[in-house]
Amino acid sequence: MIDKVVELLKKSKYTIAFTGAGISVESGVPPFRGDQGIWNRYNPQLLELDYFLANPEPSWKAIREIFYDFFTDAKPNSAHVVLAKLEELGILKAVVTQNIDDLHFKAGSKEVYEFHGNSQKLKCLKCGWTVNAHEADLNLLPPACVKCGGLLKPDFIFFGEGIPPLAYQKSFEAARNTDLVLVIGSTGEVMPACQVPYEAKRKGATVVEINPGESNFTHQITDIHLKMGAGKAMELIGEQFAQ
Repeated sequence: MIDKVVELLKKSKYTIAFTGAGISVESGVPPFRGDQGIWNRYNPQLLELDYFLANPEPSWKAIREIFYDFFTDAKPNSAHVVLAKLEELGILKAVVTQNIDDLHFKAGSKEVYEFHGNSQKLKCLKCGWTVNAHEADLNLLPPACVKCGGLLKPDFIFFGEGIPPLAYQKSFEAARNTDLVLVIGSTGEVMPACQVPYEAKRKGATVVEINPGESNFTHQITDIHLKMGAGKAMELIGEQFAQ
């Protein structure tokens, strides 16, 4: 099956990847859903926009623990690295990711559409100033903008908040243009992001799913299912492009 996927990649004129939490689990980033998911330990209400605006201090306490204590030391794994290599070779045209951990960029990918934003930037809700999360003082919560004193919010999508328009546009443009989509580590449960592979399929693309288990995509749009972890699968694929 790996050989078949490599053959498809070599023939493809426009390949994209669609990635979910499963690609980053091997980097130590916990998933949100499932038995070991973050929502088993934290109340999702803490990341509802209205709740955050009304109760920034308790929200920020959870945000700091989840995203900055857990994510800060995470490094790209082999799946991220191979995707970046495929882009460098001109095979992969774009990555559409549900993840907010910045690991695709850290691995060297350039054309990344972050459907849900990025946790590594904070934005002032008053003046719009943006700062890197590691440069902000998260010891005193909630953190304040040094420009105007306004409330800083992580620059990713909270519940009740719209998808960034440019990321949405580019993601679905890529889906309409692709002839091959690698779905890696996504359960297919989160709307509207999960519609990206469906749109690709509607336009005639071949769907390769890399997931150790089954997802909502598996029996609906998947053409080839590599039942293994993202790191191992992408390593095996990458080896055939290193020769």
